[in-house]
Amino acid sequence: MPTDTWWNLPADKRDRITKAAKVEFARRGFSAGSLNVISRDAGIAKGSLFQYFEDKLDLFSTICDSASGQVAAASLDGIDIEHTPYFEALHGIVTNWIRYFRKHPIERAIAFAAASEVDADARAAVRSVTNDHYVGVFGPMAKRAADRGELRNGVDTDQLVSMTVLLLRHLNTAPFYAHADPILRLTEVSAREVDRISHELIEVLDRGYRA
Repeated sequence: MPTDTWWNLPADKRDRITKAAKVEFARRGFSAGSLNVISRDAGIAKGSLFQYFEDKLDLFSTICDSASGQVAAASLDGIDIEHTPYFEALHGIVTNWIRYFRKHPIERAIAFAAASEVDADARAAVRSVTNDHYVGVFGPMAKRAADRGELRNGVDTDQLVSMTVLLLRHLNTAPFYAHADPILRLTEVSAREVDRISHELIEVLDRGYRA
């Protein structure tokens, strides 16, 4: 967790450091990402980073948590997840999700770098913070859907949430990085076709779980 010193910094200084770290980790990932480059681009001494974070992994986790929160907020924009049926809401979320990653290459690259990270501790740390965002949204959504009778009898809502997370993680990678999906080849089709296929994948979940 960041130290109190980090939170007491002026907002513009935190923004500079966050931006520099995002760019470096997006470009090189955690293992190859350089604290020297981050501190240089942020205009601070390298030693200052250790006043703000426990270590490099703490900085990386904080950056990924911030990026994940931004993605979550953008994906839920305009969607009443408390009252909209689960799969209708998911269609809206996926539309926002793909649009966000198209428009934000740095955040897209961070998501890809985190998913591809070879360092097990870094991968686990990032997964834990992103998982909290996923579960915090889709867990209650699935429970409300079950309570409203939207789902088949006996559906395991944890399973539905897991499948939803797998789909979203696929869709922040496969349309943008070659060979991420060797079957649908989403990097080889138009944006409009990507959107169509993405919503058809939601329909697969719909048919499997809806009452």
